[in-house]
Amino acid sequence: MKIILNSLILKKELKKIKNLGFIPTMGSIHKGHEYLIKKSKKECKNTLVSIYVNPTQFNNLNDYKNYPNDIKNDLRILKKLKVDLVFIPKTEDIYKQRRTKKITLFQKDKILCAKHRKGHFEGVIDVMDRLAKLIMPNKIFMGEKDYQQYYLLKKYIEKKYPSKIINCKTIRDNKSIALSSRNLLLKPKSLVVAANVVKDLKKIKENINTQKNIKIYLKKESKNLIKKNNIKIEYLEFRNLKTLKTSNTLKNSRLFIAYYLQNVRLIDNL
Repeated sequence: MKIILNSLILKKELKKIKNLGFIPTMGSIHKGHEYLIKKSKKECKNTLVSIYVNPTQFNNLNDYKNYPNDIKNDLRILKKLKVDLVFIPKTEDIYKQRRTKKITLFQKDKILCAKHRKGHFEGVIDVMDRLAKLIMPNKIFMGEKDYQQYYLLKKYIEKKYPSKIINCKTIRDNKSIALSSRNLLLKPKSLVVAANVVKDLKKIKENINTQKNIKIYLKKESKNLIKKNNIKIEYLEFRNLKTLKTSNTLKNSRLFIAYYLQNVRLIDNL
């Protein structure tokens, strides 16, 4: 496993490599990342993992400062998984070139997390554009937990680069909580609440087909979730996976949620 700390050395290394799978991460490697890496190793000859906590996608400075970080442990896991290359750049290396045209979202895409986290996806698209341009991977592997991120990047990156973005299933723990680096910030009591929220969401989804008005039903269930679990909900919406428009049918649709638990923002879709 080669650890690369700047883009010039990375470019030299990549000249020798064909059929490359890429997993962009912000570190705190967990089983979800491991699944993406194993998938890349199956489908591609070489696998590159980046570790970079991107400041431009945080709309809250405290969130950025408190983001969990354990590079030593990350490298131990990646070595065990026999990753070929690990790229750990500095911010000045990623953002040394100024962007001539500002990245903006279409109005129709300013929904879900884009509505509540101003500038977040512009930051995600910006950094992924820079990484895709530098690395030019054959495939980029991303998890479904961040479905809106996958949806927007697929449209943006695949249009601009020859890389294909591969959507991979959400990996959950034994209590059905979607794995996330942010879970490390939660106390055991809060993890119990997060598990209960997933249980409740499954029941809500089961009953969607029997509802005449899904919007009113979700508004009511959102209040119940808040009361029962003592959480702050940002959104609870039912949307089509192909268009991300609000949906009235179970076919190709999912329940999307963002909520705060112990001041930690969690997202999920099921």
